[in-house]
Amino acid sequence: MHRTPFHQPAWQWPLAMFLIVLLGVFTSTAAEAHTGGSQGWLHPLTGMDHLLAMIAVGAWSSQMGGRAIWIVPSAFVVCMLLGGLLGFELIELPGVEIGIALSVILLGLAIGLERTFPVALAAAGVGIFGIFHGYAHGYEMPVMDNKVAYTTGFLATTASLHVLGAVVALLLLKLAHGRIVLRILGFICALLGIYLMLQL
Repeated sequence: MHRTPFHQPAWQWPLAMFLIVLLGVFTSTAAEAHTGGSQGWLHPLTGMDHLLAMIAVGAWSSQMGGRAIWIVPSAFVVCMLLGGLLGFELIELPGVEIGIALSVILLGLAIGLERTFPVALAAAGVGIFGIFHGYAHGYEMPVMDNKVAYTTGFLATTASLHVLGAVVALLLLKLAHGRIVLRILGFICALLGIYLMLQL
């Protein structure tokens, strides 16, 4: 049986992260209620493109296994923060909507085709996608919202969606035909990404 470096079953790490992130969501929501950042945690939930990409990052990281299960999603969140800062400053970043739609397509295909890459390369790839998603969040921040609270909110929700995707994928992979189901879901994600691309 594969064990993580700290000898805990692999499924316990996403579960632990989920509980930590859930606490972060509640904390950021409470803070936003007082500081004017109520849209931050909701923003990733308002678009199918963001939802699909963020869940897919978690699912793909579980599919690859090993250190990828936490390094790849972490890279997305960190780069999303960088993208958010660019968006706050209204710095021009070309091709944002295309980059977001492309992230849904490529992540879906990676899951569907069961493609694995070196962890550093996978982290760099999703990091690029994270910049586009973060930029969209930062650029669309309501004027009255507090930047810190807004950012904390959308990062916490993003991490929660990563963990959701990771946990679902790990549970599927434990089932007899779960691997096939996960691949089918990946291809569906890619098809939805193509649909989103055609709407641009």
